[in-house]
Order: sequence, then C-alpha cells, then structure tokens
Amino acid sequence: MAYVDGFVIAVPGTHKPKFIEHASTADPVFIDMGATRVFECWGADVKRGQTTDFQGAVAAQEGEEIVFSWIEWPDKESRTAAYARMMAEDFSDPRMDQETNPMPFDGKRMIYGGFTPFVTQGRAGAGEYVQGFLLPVPKARREDYAKMAEEAWPFFQRHGALSVVEAWADDVPHGKQTDFWRAVKAGEDETVVFSYMTCPTARPARRRGRPCRTIPK
Repeated sequence: MAYVDGFVIAVPGTHKPKFIEHASTADPVFIDMGATRVFECWGADVKRGQTTDFQGAVAAQEGEEIVFSWIEWPDKESRTAAYARMMAEDFSDPRMDQETNPMPFDGKRMIYGGFTPFVTQGRAGAGEYVQGFLLPVPKARREDYAKMAEEAWPFFQRHGALSVVEAWADDVPHGKQTDFWRAVKAGEDETVVFSYMTCPTARPARRRGRPCRTIPK
C-alpha cells in the first residue's frame, strides 16, 4: 500500500442496512480498478469532543452515525488512473449509478481526500476493530511525528494491536460545507494526518489510554 483515500461520512442510523448494501455493491468497483482493499467502519464508540470531533467534521445531525472509511491503492498513479476512468464520459457501471445504487447519505457533507502513508506497522487482517484518528500536525514536524509513531508501535503491538497506518495529506480538497481541514481546525502551518489502528475484534487503545484487549470468548 502506497496511497490511501480517506473518508468520513454521516449516515442516518436507520439507513445502516441500506449503507451496507450500497457499499457492498459499489466498493468492488474500486477493487476492479486496482485498489487493494476497501474498509467501511460503522461508528461504535465515537465520543463528542470539546474542540473537534467526527460529528462536527461532517455536520452530523440528530440520528446520524459516523462511518470512517478508506481505500488502499498500490500507488498514487493507480488511484489517479482509476478516478480518470470513472470520470470519463463513456464510463458506465450500474454499481456506481445513482439510479440503480443511490447513496443512503448526504454526499455533500462527506469529507474525503488522498493521503500518502509515511508510517506503516504490522499487518491488518479480516474482522478487526478499527480506531480512526484525524490530526492537525505542523508541516515542518513530519519527521518528528513519524518518529513518535514508530516508537509507540511496540507498546500497542504488545497489547494486541495488529497494525497502524499514519498517512500525510496529499490531495485533500477544501470543501464548501465540510472538509478535513475544518475537521481538525488546521492552521496555515499545519496539515492533516489520517490515521487508523486495527485490533482483533476488540476495543482498541486510546493513544494515551488503555491498550487493545481481546474480548473473552
């Protein structure tokens, strides 16, 4: 994996079955076009924050849940080629057609962007629990952040984490209503890091709190 597309979406809680159906139909298109993996994660423990939070990031309304998603690509070129194909006038695939497979959420409030992984540790499997993060990081402190993340990995691995990915903003647009920049209140000298940690069907660690623990069978 050398490139990641990250997404955060507000979905009405009552639309979860429709969202699963929509994603199960549309996501294979990205695989067919070269993506290596697509993750769609339904919020399970998404706290409200004092300054920023996922709900505010997508202007979530009452009754809406948070979906944290990403697409992994082998490289940026593969991602660019796939999107160029999908945007072509002659592109036609019923799996991506709004008439046959409509989005069960407000796409105008979805935030998305392309990120370059700069720290990757471990290897994710199937059926894991995901903890997602969005962070504002000073542009000049990339190497310092990478060093901190690499040094923290052995601790999380000892306590059950399977993998962690830290990805630096590369192609992240500014939106009219919502975007990653607003989500973390990024300053002029800051960029956005899209990060995710996986654990084996367990509640994951807080970065400065409890570690991953496997749920007893």
